[in-house]
Amino acid sequence: MANILILERLEGVKRRFAEVGDLLTAPDVISDMKRYIRLSKEYKELQPVVEAYNRYKSALDNLESSRALLAAEKDEEMREMAKAEIDTLINTIPDMEEEIKFLLLPRDPEDDKNAVMEIRAGTGGDEASIFAGDLFRMYSKYIESRGWKVELSSFQEGTAGGYKEIVFNVIGDGVYGIMKYESGVHRVQRVPQTETQGRIHTSAATVAVLPEASEFDIEVRNEDIRKDTYCSSGPGGQSVNTTYSAIRLTHVPTGVVVTCQDEKSQIKNLEKAMKELRTRLYNLEYQKYLDEISHKRKTMVSTGDRSAKIRTYNYPQGRVTDHRINLTIYNLPVVLDGNIQELLDKLQMAENAERLKESTN
Repeated sequence: MANILILERLEGVKRRFAEVGDLLTAPDVISDMKRYIRLSKEYKELQPVVEAYNRYKSALDNLESSRALLAAEKDEEMREMAKAEIDTLINTIPDMEEEIKFLLLPRDPEDDKNAVMEIRAGTGGDEASIFAGDLFRMYSKYIESRGWKVELSSFQEGTAGGYKEIVFNVIGDGVYGIMKYESGVHRVQRVPQTETQGRIHTSAATVAVLPEASEFDIEVRNEDIRKDTYCSSGPGGQSVNTTYSAIRLTHVPTGVVVTCQDEKSQIKNLEKAMKELRTRLYNLEYQKYLDEISHKRKTMVSTGDRSAKIRTYNYPQGRVTDHRINLTIYNLPVVLDGNIQELLDKLQMAENAERLKESTN
């Protein structure tokens, strides 16, 4: 009954897990911080696979011993116990194999990274800006519930509330691997605050989620950057509009521009802006990978395609519909209050199913 191919792969993973564990105690690895971090990350990724392998191997051994007991045992009570154990294991072992297949799928190395998120108002004028603000509130509450941290980078407020554009970093464990499913066009259907005759309007906002790049991921030459300083705008106290603390960086070879005005200190704003610039340049290359896989996957849940309409928030019917997986939830106020875990879980399940299908073709 054992899947020989799965066992062979798992035994290889277990050998590598032991090898990495030994390497992490080696003096030459401990003294090389970059290598130590990389191996620590690999060890952490292999651990759940090894734990699943141990459970699977134990179940196979128990099945073999129960069958041997049934064949040799004369006592009827012991035979019944052996039969019950065999029935249980025959039902659970296939589930273990499915779990292991998912664990053995190659991970996107970007998934463990922090994320840079960008929300832009789309069609719909002032209502689109208000909706962008609603999305930022939704994500902020979800991020808080996960114990992650938000660092605001830049924003442009809407004339009637909300944001024309807001850019922020999300810092935490495996943020990008979870939040990447939010990239795309979010559409809202409701009666706007500015509507006097009670008509339902459709507006939209675009969300982009990028894996944050470190200095190890990409090298940015100082001579390729033009730096401008200007006065901050928006709330912030006495330093607003009086000190040149806001930073605008332009990467001359690509034309990529980033700004940061969240901090009162120019040095801190420069640090944040450099982080965002590295991320945007890194993602020019990462997007090629996303484009390559997008035609293979029906759901395209992680392609970062900003033009794809991914979700509709319908106020009159109190529903949220994710168009990639045809999932509708009739609990709009709860979703907008940051309870988006069900959506993210279902999207991850859909992508894993497609990746599993790819690996077996």
